[in-house]
Amino acid sequence: MEQKPSLTTRILLAMVGGLIIGLVIKYLFPTSTLLQLYLIDGLFHIIGTIFIASLKMLVVPIVFVSLVCGTCSLGDTTKLGRLGIKAIGLYLATTAFALILAVVFAVLVGPGKGSNLQTVTYVPKEAPPLIDVLINLFPTNPIRAMAEGNMLQVIVFAILFGIAISLSGKAGERIAAIFKDVNEIIMKLVLILMNLAPYGVFCLIAKLFATFGFETIGNLIAYFLLVLFVLMLHGTLTYTLMLKTLAGLSPRIFFKKMRPAMLFAFSTASSNATLPVTLETATKHLGIKNTIASFTIPLGATINMDGTAIMQGVATVFIAQAYDIDLSFAQYLSVIVTATLASIGTAGVPGVGLIMLAMVLQQVGLPVEGIALIIGVDRLLDMTRSAVNVTGDCTVSCIVAKSEGEFDDSVFEDPKAGNT
Repeated sequence: MEQKPSLTTRILLAMVGGLIIGLVIKYLFPTSTLLQLYLIDGLFHIIGTIFIASLKMLVVPIVFVSLVCGTCSLGDTTKLGRLGIKAIGLYLATTAFALILAVVFAVLVGPGKGSNLQTVTYVPKEAPPLIDVLINLFPTNPIRAMAEGNMLQVIVFAILFGIAISLSGKAGERIAAIFKDVNEIIMKLVLILMNLAPYGVFCLIAKLFATFGFETIGNLIAYFLLVLFVLMLHGTLTYTLMLKTLAGLSPRIFFKKMRPAMLFAFSTASSNATLPVTLETATKHLGIKNTIASFTIPLGATINMDGTAIMQGVATVFIAQAYDIDLSFAQYLSVIVTATLASIGTAGVPGVGLIMLAMVLQQVGLPVEGIALIIGVDRLLDMTRSAVNVTGDCTVSCIVAKSEGEFDDSVFEDPKAGNT
């Protein structure tokens, strides 16, 4: 019997097919009302939107159930604190390093020099004050937090609920068993959606390129290519060094097994929407025990912003150069510190990347309306940023799992592990 192509191959073929179809429609039939109405805004839009909605539908149940399972199985609350310190510390460290890379390369290349680009007015959403962020970590109504998709509040409630289960003796054991069964069912649902993914990916990519094409890059080609280069550099070199030095793992095996999650993230342009696939990849393909992955992966999807940080670093320098404003070393340092800390503070806010960038620009005295310069190409870059973010989530999770003795090397080294 002929072997069925792997999920990675099917998603990749769907992306290439969507890209070709989208560009054909964009450049060969640019004035076709029929194609625009029934194909781009019709079939492609419907299937793509349903696919994204189906993934997002699973985010809150997965985060809540998996975190409850992971927390109550830890038993020792001191271990939970240790995990939190390691995970958050590594996430912040990689975000800071991503910003340093971005700023250094942007200063060296100078993508905004002599651009003299015109801007339109851009009014950013207001970022929440730090004191409100800390207070709002704790939900007054956990059901509302779930309904609104406030992931930081869901994470806090799930951890507290899991701790309570682990301290509740026999009653806690019965509830924990139920949550483990529910978790298995949710992961089965993830598997079903993963097999339907190529169709959703095809429609998303086809609509994207049929709508935008390549002409939006225009005068921003230097900025676009530089952000893309730093994203790829950080996503390969930085994570390779971390895996080798901190976990002793093969980067080649890691990246090969990460391909489905990376392609999902690229096509959906959303770390949160990719969360079900990332968790499946971490546990079934990479060998991270669920006790670790169920804590670090949802946390990373919420606060790990390496890809977004790179965009902000390059964009800040680009906007300064476009307005012919020189930034001092202290201001560059302020960019790195502000954006790193803001990666947690604004994680639950819609349009997080542009909100964080507005905060950074205000911090160093640059005109916020400069954001309008880069909005045209941000969608295309957002896809790569999301792929880098989920790769960072799994890199940190591997390192934390290794340090805690909660990593299955046999699964990691098995090329068929997790394949269906």
